Amino acid sequence: MDYLQEAIEKAREQREGAIGKTRSPGEKRGNDEASSDVASDRRPLHSSRTSTQNARTRGARRRKAAPKNIEYQKTRCVEPPQELLNENRIIAGDRDDPRVEAYRQLRSQVLSSMNLNGWSTLAVTGPREDVGKTLTAINLAISISQEVNQTVMLVDLDLREPSVCKTLGIEVDKGIVDHLQHGEPLENILINPGYPRLVVVPGLPQGHHASELLTSPEMMSFLADVVGRYRDRIVVFDLPPLLRNDDAMVFVPNTDACLLVVEDGGTNPDEIERCMQLLKNTELLGTVLNKAR
Repeated sequence: MDYLQEAIEKAREQREGAIGKTRSPGEKRGNDEASSDVASDRRPLHSSRTSTQNARTRGARRRKAAPKNIEYQKTRCVEPPQELLNENRIIAGDRDDPRVEAYRQLRSQVLSSMNLNGWSTLAVTGPREDVGKTLTAINLAISISQEVNQTVMLVDLDLREPSVCKTLGIEVDKGIVDHLQHGEPLENILINPGYPRLVVVPGLPQGHHASELLTSPEMMSFLADVVGRYRDRIVVFDLPPLLRNDDAMVFVPNTDACLLVVEDGGTNPDEIERCMQLLKNTELLGTVLNKAR
C-alpha cells in the first residue's frame, strides 16, 4: 500500500505540474485507517467564493427536490439474493457489515464535491480489468441511494465487457445499445435492483464499435436526457479500463468528474502514472484504493 501511495503522490505532482494548477486530485490520508476493501484519497476542490455559493445553492435545491419514496411502475424491479450479493462483495446496502463505513465515507466525499460544484455526472474507471472499478461503482451508487433525498442512476458503459448486472446477479436481454441503436424506450431497459432511489441502465456486449457508439449523437442525446430530465439525480457511469483502449477516454470529457480505482497489490506505479496523464484535463475527484490491507 505504501508504494501505491507514493506512486499516486508522484503521479499527482506530475499531473499538477502539467496542468499548471491543482484541479482535484486526492490528498494523502495520513494516519486514517483504510478499510479492508476500499480507501479513498482526495483533496477538496478549489473554486471562487461566488461560484462556490452558486453551486451550493444548486446542490441544496437538488437535494430538496429529490423524492423520498419512488414507485416504479414501468421500471423492471429485481431483488437479487442477499447471498449472491455477499459473495460478490456488494455490501453497501448491508448496514450490519463493518466494511460499509468505507463506502459511506467515499459517498460523503463524492457528494460534498459534487454538490459544492453543482455536478451531477461521475465517471468511475481504473487502469485495467479486475481492479474493482465495477464493484466500486455499484457500491458507491447503492450507498448514494441510501440518502433519502438523493436518486441515482448507474449506467454500464463498459460496452465490450459489461458486468454491472452480472455482478448484481441480474439477467438482462436488453441494454443501452438497444436504446441507442434500435430506439427501445429507456423505461423498458431500466432496472431497479431492490434499492430505493436507484436505477440501473444495463450494458450488453457491443464489440469493436464501442468507441464510436460512446461518441455518437445518440449517446449525447441519451446523456442530455438523463441529466436534464431529473436534475436532482446523480448519474454514475461504470466506464471501461483506461489502459485497455480509448473507450473510456472518448467518453470521460462528457462527465463532470471522475474517480480512479486502483488495486492494492495489483496496480503498479507505471499504470498509475499513465492514468494520471490521460486524466490530466479531467476533474479527478480522487483515487480509490481497492482491496486495501
